[in-house]
Amino acid sequence: MIVVSNSSPLITLAKIEKLYILKELFGEIIVPKAVWYEVVVKGKGKPGAEEIEKAEWIKVREVKDKVSIEVLKGEIEVGETEAIVIAKEVRADLLIMDERIPRIIAESIGLNVIGTLAIIYIARKKGLIKEDFDEIVKELKSKGVRFSDKVIYRLKQKWGDIV
Repeated sequence: MIVVSNSSPLITLAKIEKLYILKELFGEIIVPKAVWYEVVVKGKGKPGAEEIEKAEWIKVREVKDKVSIEVLKGEIEVGETEAIVIAKEVRADLLIMDERIPRIIAESIGLNVIGTLAIIYIARKKGLIKEDFDEIVKELKSKGVRFSDKVIYRLKQKWGDIV
């Protein structure tokens, strides 16, 4: 399975010491150079920077389609732009991204997009995480990560926890 990630899922999972679930679920993750730079270089000393730098299963890739980058970067941030373009270039099975507008753009060009909460939820269902999902959401909120209650409700509804 080919999986590309933007920076926010990496940072979010690192904040709660759950970055490992990406490796457990997917084996390898591709990140664009802009995401690597944002998390590891600019983010030095912040949650995730060191873990991501040392993770051999996170592969950095350079975008080839510079024209698409130029078209998109006026609309969304460069890391999001590169993640979308690389996901298209490598024909990724999945793009991990949380931000609403970039997700809409990615889905509009045929990419399968999943967010961090869904990744956590799947990992919990597969037994990779022992903590209760709602407790993890509380921990994320306490660390400054924001998700709407509507998103959480829809996620639980989709995965069968709410009838």
